[in-house]
This record gives sequence, C-alpha cells and structure tokens, in this order.
Amino acid sequence: MNLSDSQTAGDVPRRISAMEAVLTHLRAAIESGEYAVGEKLPSEAELCRRLEVSRPVLREALRALQTMGLTVSRTGKGTFVVANGPVEDPTFGDYAASDLVEVRRHVEIPVAGYAALRRTPEDLDRLSHLLERMERETDTTAWVAMDTLFHLTVAQAAQNPVFRRVIEEIRDALARQSAFLNELGGRREQSNQEHRAIVEALIDRSEQDAVEAMTHHLARVESTLTSIVRPPHRTVSPTEGEDQT
Repeated sequence: MNLSDSQTAGDVPRRISAMEAVLTHLRAAIESGEYAVGEKLPSEAELCRRLEVSRPVLREALRALQTMGLTVSRTGKGTFVVANGPVEDPTFGDYAASDLVEVRRHVEIPVAGYAALRRTPEDLDRLSHLLERMERETDTTAWVAMDTLFHLTVAQAAQNPVFRRVIEEIRDALARQSAFLNELGGRREQSNQEHRAIVEALIDRSEQDAVEAMTHHLARVESTLTSIVRPPHRTVSPTEGEDQT
C-alpha cells in the first residue's frame, strides 16, 4: 500500500502530504476498531513496510496521533491505542488546545491593539523583515519558528513586558500547534496573509484594524483546528504515487 499525495474533499481541492495520508489511514483504522483500545500498533519498521513510506513521514503521523490523544508512546515498548475517538481536545506540549485558544483570545487580541498604538519604527522593521522571510520560506520547521517569533514580536511592540512574558511561556505550545496546523491544515499561505493584515494595521497605527486582524487570525486557527480533530465523516483512499519525505 503506497500512501501518496491525495486531494481532500471540499470546495477547494488541496493536495495532502504523505504524512497526512498516513495519519488519515491510521486514524481510520483506530476509529473503526482495526486497532483496538489497549492494543499496540505494529512496529515502525512494519508500518513503513506496509504503507511504503519513510520513517520520518511515519513518525510525524505517529506524533500527530499522540497529540490528538488517540495513542501514547511508551519508551522501549512501542505505541499503544488509548482512545478510538472522536478527538475533543488535543494537547500541545503542556497545554490543552482549548486552554491555549482561550488564553490567546484574551491576550493576543488586546496586545495587537496596544501594539498598533505603541509600536516603534524598529518594531515595524523587525515585523516587516520577518514577514518577508515567512512568505519566502517553504520549510515547515523554519516557518514555524518564525511564526512563534512573529507573535512574540507583536507582544514586544505592545511595550508591556508582562505580555511578552505570557507569550514566551506558551511559545513551545504555539510552535507545536503551528506545526500541527501547517502539516494537517495547509495553513501556511493563509497565515501569511493574516499576518500581513496585522502588520499593515500596526503600520497604520489603527488599533481597531489590528484588533480585527488578530481576531480573524485566531478565529481561523481555531476553525482549522476544529476541522482537523472533528472532520466530517469521509474516506480518503490511498493512491499510487511517490512517497513524500
């Protein structure tokens, strides 16, 4: 069985990565009971052989399953199924997604407004340069690092060290969430557009526009997350093609 890039259902077809195809396959197997709660998944070597994918691709999919709360990895023993769905609240590092979303709404939206009023020319230079790099970047890992730095820089532009400290505290969780959404939700281009709207509001010193831009950005993050963890029922069939590493 070769899991290659496939198109998702929806208004705008999107090519999905091999990792997403593997995740969809394994998630469906768990939810259907093929792999029962308490059962150990086949070894990485065996899954790679069956699905005809590389080990890095498989490991990304296994990490996503664990984030969703469907499996747990036990050192030296393997990966075990602990739930068969539906996924309600994935965990990113030390924080549940619902807690992270709630805090971001109450912190980052007003922060954007303060940043619009208080930003310095140096803040704008840093944000504009960072945004340009993000729009050129194609590597997910590098983009995710810049994504978290972008939000940290907006907090810094608000000129309140407490805001910056809060974002620093959740920075690892933000990075994990960002990687999850980019791998499974194709969020990168959309995020770049939303980030640009935030920067443009800061350039204009428009508190209202900045608040609205950040509100829209966080709403799209939440809606994408929801669509991943609680997707409409559908079957994604594997197709023949080249493995994506």
